[in-house]
Amino acid sequence: MEARTRTKGYILIAVVYLLGLFIGALDTGIVTPARTVIQTDLGVADQAGVWIITIYTLAYAAAIPVMGKLADMYGRKYVYLGSILLFGLGSLFCGLAQDVGSFEMLLVARAVQAIGGGGIVPVATAEFGTAFPPEKRGLALGLVGGVYGIANIFGASAGSLILSVFGQANWQFIFYVNVPICAAIVVAGVLVLPNRRAEQVKPIDGWGIAVLVIMVLSLLYGLKNLDFFNVGPSFATTDVWPFLLAFVALLPVFVLIERRAADPVLNLSYFRNRDIVVTLVLSIITGIVLMGIIFIPQFAENILKLPSGSGGYVVIVLAAFAGVGAPVSGKLIDRFGVKLVLGFGLAASAAGALFLALVTTRFTNAVTLAVSLVAIGVGMGFTIGTPLNYMMLAKTEEREANSALATLSLVRSIGTAVAPAVMVAFIAHAGMAMPDRIIGALPDLPNGSSVASLVQNGNGAGDGLPDDLKRLMEDSDVTTIVGNVKTLAKTEIEQEATASGMPNEAVDAAEQQYLAEIDDHAGDIEATFQSTLDEGFRGAFLLVAASSLVGLVLLAFYREDKPRPGQAKGEPTR
Repeated sequence: MEARTRTKGYILIAVVYLLGLFIGALDTGIVTPARTVIQTDLGVADQAGVWIITIYTLAYAAAIPVMGKLADMYGRKYVYLGSILLFGLGSLFCGLAQDVGSFEMLLVARAVQAIGGGGIVPVATAEFGTAFPPEKRGLALGLVGGVYGIANIFGASAGSLILSVFGQANWQFIFYVNVPICAAIVVAGVLVLPNRRAEQVKPIDGWGIAVLVIMVLSLLYGLKNLDFFNVGPSFATTDVWPFLLAFVALLPVFVLIERRAADPVLNLSYFRNRDIVVTLVLSIITGIVLMGIIFIPQFAENILKLPSGSGGYVVIVLAAFAGVGAPVSGKLIDRFGVKLVLGFGLAASAAGALFLALVTTRFTNAVTLAVSLVAIGVGMGFTIGTPLNYMMLAKTEEREANSALATLSLVRSIGTAVAPAVMVAFIAHAGMAMPDRIIGALPDLPNGSSVASLVQNGNGAGDGLPDDLKRLMEDSDVTTIVGNVKTLAKTEIEQEATASGMPNEAVDAAEQQYLAEIDDHAGDIEATFQSTLDEGFRGAFLLVAASSLVGLVLLAFYREDKPRPGQAKGEPTR
């Protein structure tokens, strides 16, 4: 009876931690299908809109080492529940930002959300990584990896579902959904969670934390603003070089502080251990791979001609296979070792991303998309979470599990922060050619001149368009491009008619005739839009594939320890 009661208690504790882990990871992707909707509603351009994701990544990265160290000092329970509370409050104010109509308020609230998220994932993972016996550690971390992977990937689908249920005009509900869940977790956590903390509490490394946060923010902000298609000029801007210089200047200061600290926020000995360094670099790579997912909904909308905001549903395929793969990978680690499992995951991710870039972008249909998503999903399941957590815990002391996993999450955030900037650059670079190509695909105007020649009477190739029409073209997707082209054509015809003094009746007849011709060319216009945008997606997915292959090579340098006689597989061999 006592054993049954104890088991029930463990289950309740696991549910509280896993539920928090789920909503924390879910929010990474839930905004993805709504990003363009939010941008349009709040009247911001795409380059500003990407900060909805960027600000979360930056604040999350800055919070991770602080929360990990606080958990070591004051206990996982209080830090975890405090993080849940912050996450819930941030979610509430994210939703209220729509009612206020403030993009700035949304960004601040996203930062608060992220600070909470920075304490949820590492603390929950550390609890599972240390509370289970070594021979069950892979299984336990597999469960964590499964929940984390499903939530991370399913987030886009959940976002699409919420937009469908409440309507795109009510996007705030993608944030409000977190509030009651957070409240329930806090109440349950107060009642059932134990408070595990380090036996010897040392003074907090305040200076180390402050300098590390500034360094992380400087590095990530500088890299986020670097245009990887125009490195030299963009590096010279005040949004890049001062921040990268600040990071470099503070690095020796941080090392000096940490060497003198009684309990450093970041254990510098990690960087003297080859296996830990390999693990940390692999964490950056998995962060890059993970961020490739955020562009799949938009890619699916483009190739399948889906309405904006609904592409998240296709990620269910990827989430399902990742969700199955993660716990299976945990069991396989206990049996075959972490290198084999992670190697398979990286290979599958590379194969899926290559198929997506080289096949699906050329043969745009649901079958080729599904094949690539299955491969990436399996790869994600065997890559994200479980293996790297396992590798890090195997090379560090149990008493520093919170800090070790926080370091792992911090380093992963470099990949998750930089990758979207590079991938957006690929897509934006392709988008620059969009006006010329779309206008070039249009039939000649009724007087025999081309739309391109009229537009070029301005400042050339799209610059001749009025600002409102330029924004209309920029906000187009494959389902709206034909209608927006008609608006463009009507404007150009009316301007030409005004200049030539055509009678109104003749203008109306010319408009109707030309709009009918656009309908006849609708397939060509949509195909031009799709192929142009797919060039950008191809570059983004090739980056994911290349990163996975680099990770596969790097994995060969990790030394997987063999258990000593009488030692359980997975127990640290230090």
